[in-house]
Amino acid sequence: MRTFRKLALGASMLALALSACSTGGSGATIKIGSDGFDEARVVAEVYAEALEAKGFTVDRAGIGLGSRKVTAPAIESGQIDLKPEYIGSGLAFYGGTSSNSSEQNKTALQQILNSKGGGITVLGYTPAEDTNAFVVRKETADQFHLAKLSDVAPVQNQLKWALATDCPTNPLCAKALKDAYGVDQPNATLLDACSGPMADALLKKTVDIAELCSTGPEIKTNGWVVLEDDKHTQPADNIAPIVRNDLLAKVDQAKFKDALNAVSAKIDTATLAQLYYDVAVGHKDLKEVASAWLKSAGLVS
Repeated sequence: MRTFRKLALGASMLALALSACSTGGSGATIKIGSDGFDEARVVAEVYAEALEAKGFTVDRAGIGLGSRKVTAPAIESGQIDLKPEYIGSGLAFYGGTSSNSSEQNKTALQQILNSKGGGITVLGYTPAEDTNAFVVRKETADQFHLAKLSDVAPVQNQLKWALATDCPTNPLCAKALKDAYGVDQPNATLLDACSGPMADALLKKTVDIAELCSTGPEIKTNGWVVLEDDKHTQPADNIAPIVRNDLLAKVDQAKFKDALNAVSAKIDTATLAQLYYDVAVGHKDLKEVASAWLKSAGLVS
């Protein structure tokens, strides 16, 4: 568990320091968080640097905080103010019915978040879409004749599984696998979704089937097979910043929203995959990856 810094607002020295910073018209520090996997972490860092370029002050302590079951209560309680959210998965987490329509997912998620934590706003989502993917090595696909998830149930106990840490309680994971496909893996190895360790486990043959992000570049690099979700259990999962309304009330909203919406508009699927690759596979520094992309996209000078 991370220890979060607390602002001693009564201290005159700190108040003086904050007043010297341009923060969009207030002394608010924006506490940015994210889920624990590399793709979410690098998008959160992009948000942080884009906001800093517009004069906002940010606190990164919550980046990589954990799974959604950790970050959802964190933003509802004000432990963090802002995080990247996968709108289809986020909707399902709150008990909504996600669909293949990005706009419908955003609208439905916004309706739910209106009543969470005093109100949370969903900003513009990316053209990029990343969905949960169940992946096998090519030799495994060939051996067991696997092309779609419906092929898995008859041989599921001959496979070693790695699933996301929140899979047992995530309706898009354990419940979807069991209800739609008859797959039940209570003894699966649980690892962070879309993470280096998840990909390494598949690469090193520690496991035979792993839950990864569909944008994960290691899939193409290693010639792995994404099993078709032929029962359509996974939603449209574009990424949008979600932000607490009480934070929006403290900052220059137009400047704040413009900065983040400009970032979202520039992140297509190829960009998202490259950001993920650079951090998770290329092992490049998170801040350097975010900074280089923001400059190449013309969002910072």
